[in-house]
Amino acid sequence: MSRIDPIFKTLRAKKEKALIPYIMAGDPYLERTEELVLAMELAGADIIELGVPFSDPIADGPAIQQAGQRALKWRTSLKDVLKLVADIRRKSEIPLVLMTYYNPILKFGIEAFFKEAEASGVDGLIIPDLPPEEGRAVLEQSRRSGVDWILLSAPTTPTKRLLFLSQQTQGFLYYVSLTGITGASLKDLSGVRARLKMIRRMTDKPVAVGFGVSSPEQAKALGKIADGVIVGSAIVRLIEQHLEDPELPSIVAVLVKELKNALAGGSTRRANGRIRKTGHARLIRQGR
Repeated sequence: MSRIDPIFKTLRAKKEKALIPYIMAGDPYLERTEELVLAMELAGADIIELGVPFSDPIADGPAIQQAGQRALKWRTSLKDVLKLVADIRRKSEIPLVLMTYYNPILKFGIEAFFKEAEASGVDGLIIPDLPPEEGRAVLEQSRRSGVDWILLSAPTTPTKRLLFLSQQTQGFLYYVSLTGITGASLKDLSGVRARLKMIRRMTDKPVAVGFGVSSPEQAKALGKIADGVIVGSAIVRLIEQHLEDPELPSIVAVLVKELKNALAGGSTRRANGRIRKTGHARLIRQGR
């Protein structure tokens, strides 16, 4: 069993929602990615999604594409990302999900990839360009290894296929909140609310919503209707703005803390690198 199921069970018992931040592995470099993961865990992240850089990221918007290009300049590979996960596992048990396209897995070798992913400590896998109907070998290896294959659904997914995805997904169902690429703006929650209500009738598996979530206010609104909220482009843009800053992990941790606090129902406001919560102020600094 991956670490994902226990996290959602624990959060449900506490009536909390999962915060799932996304960052690109290797941006700005792999050692910094490890620091970012540990800082985000300290700041309240429940599950962390690590992007695997790829030359043709069809589902990604400009911010994540550019992050991938920066990682590729350092020749960051899927094998490097698996080693990164293994390194993180020496210090943390937070669930880690890889977001990768199918080509790197195919080149790696499907069976070999899952064997190494399990050994490294990967908990889940998102493959946006591989429909499950065409990924029998991936599904088979996923079930053997215990690395969850997390499937995606969208506003345009037909009802019959939505039922199939809801039943076949492992870990949680990733609901793409809008049609388009990452980084687009999510403005209308009524469609998401209606869609999630339909999914609830099809499965009792957790549903996490991603794409278009960029602020604590949006996270708070989505947390009322979903089991988890995925935030990617907003964090990746913040990393880009502070690539050379030695305090980068702390800076990212501030935003993650704000997002998590919003999901918990609190109010936040940023002030000089601090997170102010009503009646309480706390400074997050990695390693201090």
